[in-house]
Amino acid sequence: MAAVRGFFTPKTATGRSSLIPHPPWHYSGDLLTVEYRTDPARVAELLPEPLGLADEDPGAVAVIWADWQSCSGGREELLDPVRSQYKECFVVVRCSYRGQTYSRCVYIWVDKDFAIARGTHQGYPKKLGSIHLTRPHPYGLAAPRIGAGGVFGATLAAADRRLAQAVVRLREPSETNGFVNGHPMAHHRWLPSIEPGKGPALDELIATSGASFEGGQAWAGDAEIELFEAPTEELAGLTVDEVIGGYYRQVGTTWNGGTLLESGTSGALTEPGDR
Repeated sequence: MAAVRGFFTPKTATGRSSLIPHPPWHYSGDLLTVEYRTDPARVAELLPEPLGLADEDPGAVAVIWADWQSCSGGREELLDPVRSQYKECFVVVRCSYRGQTYSRCVYIWVDKDFAIARGTHQGYPKKLGSIHLTRPHPYGLAAPRIGAGGVFGATLAAADRRLAQAVVRLREPSETNGFVNGHPMAHHRWLPSIEPGKGPALDELIATSGASFEGGQAWAGDAEIELFEAPTEELAGLTVDEVIGGYYRQVGTTWNGGTLLESGTSGALTEPGDR
């Protein structure tokens, strides 16, 4: 019997074809964040049991555009940039589990297949999309500076439809780049059974956070954001009722696994017609 290797599919004799390498995974990138408030009922609709609304500001939402460079422990991807560079846009709310507040990514789009695979492992509901955000640069007129007066734009599209667009005008230094995405993540890892009518083959509620983090000076400012309807997307359901603000920050973080909180919560994740 042949031995096959690789952290993820496809598994081969050498493991070299695996879509993603074994963690830890390191990330360096720029984050453009817009926070706003929506109807808490719209957030509650996206929180399967046993999760509930956060006690404070339950309708707060963060839409975060990120321009990443990432690598595994050996860092060989950095010399082959097509394997390390990608962009994403993710939507974060807060939730409560057993008296503790967590952040939770409810929607996320990325532009590379390896990022989708990492999301499958981490419990992020990643889909393919087209993501663009203004890049800063310290020289010339073709880029803003990260500082007072810097103006940044961002767009998100998927399946040929624009889903979101935003503009952030930086005003002043900030202690953080927002509060919604400031907790450990509470995610579900879920996979339906191959046998019709059976329950899920994988059904876990997990918690994850960065193994390490460092960041540059965060900047806050005024923000505008618009969400658009699309046939196969529901982001616009998190209506923008009140804009809180916008942020820009350069960060570096390492991810190296998580913790199982509980398993067997599939009844809250599926409908009978989905099984």
